Amino acid sequence: MDSLTQIVLGAAVGEAVLGRKIGNNAMLYGAIAGTIPDLDIFANFFADKVTALEIHRGFTHSIFFSVLFAPILAFIVTRYEKYKNVKDWSWLFFWAFITHPILDAQTTWGTQLFWPLDIRLAFKNVFVIDPLYTIPFLVLLILAMCQKKEAKKRRFYNNLALIISSSYLVLTFVLKGVSYQTFTKELVAQDIQYKEIQTKPTPLNTLLWTANVETENAFLIGHSSFFDKNPVEFSSYSKNHELLGNLVNQPKMQRMIAISKGWYTVNKVNGVLYFNDLRFGALSMKPNATNFVFKYKIEIDANGVPSFIEEAKDKKDAKKLLSELWERIKGN
Repeated sequence: MDSLTQIVLGAAVGEAVLGRKIGNNAMLYGAIAGTIPDLDIFANFFADKVTALEIHRGFTHSIFFSVLFAPILAFIVTRYEKYKNVKDWSWLFFWAFITHPILDAQTTWGTQLFWPLDIRLAFKNVFVIDPLYTIPFLVLLILAMCQKKEAKKRRFYNNLALIISSSYLVLTFVLKGVSYQTFTKELVAQDIQYKEIQTKPTPLNTLLWTANVETENAFLIGHSSFFDKNPVEFSSYSKNHELLGNLVNQPKMQRMIAISKGWYTVNKVNGVLYFNDLRFGALSMKPNATNFVFKYKIEIDANGVPSFIEEAKDKKDAKKLLSELWERIKGN
């Protein structure tokens, strides 16, 4: 999830664990701890693109990291804070750490919660930024923050924030199930033979859902709103995996394919190959859009080893997407 959401979640968890004893400092340390797992983004500055993608939401988003570093940070904090109970501080850091990847596991990218095992959990029931999750959570947390540490209202507001936000996440699983049924029924009605289907919410909401569908030679992408009256329209994208030729056997290419979980297409423009990760779709609601969120230019060195350069996103596309989303949510 986005940084603000993780800060809010971490602060609420910190308050729940230690708020009665140290007041707003529990929220402060919880908020800080809630952002620490995302420090893995610094891998972008010293590693190649493929390695950085592999590191992202890996070790720092694991149970192992939470268990290992919670007592270490607790020991450090007790060196200068008045409250000296290492066990209590350890619990604060542990829960602030572990709730971060648990929340991230519900997005499309997912997390390696069980690192070093190569298992990435990605339930795809919320978008990485979801105002319906974050805004009520933030408002209630601020109300809690304004109360004295001993006040019953402080605990009430914080507990309510955790209950409402968690209930919303449960609801998104229900909505995902309903959308899945809609898409599979449409595929049958349209006589589309498919191998696999994955569904996820579109940006900033859980009313409009996307389906990625694998067929023999192509991937289909369709959108379905709970307000739709017409059948789902699927856009088709040829896999074009054969364009990779012998590159497909290169270790780095194999790693990139593994990162995309096989949901990728290849296209060639002016003799240059591009690798498109279809899991995150395009920056457009229009049929057959090709401005993919994650598109990589493939450069090949003298030894035939590929490297991947992420294509810059056009800010105009993001602005257009917001208006297109609103129109599409209202139904087709």
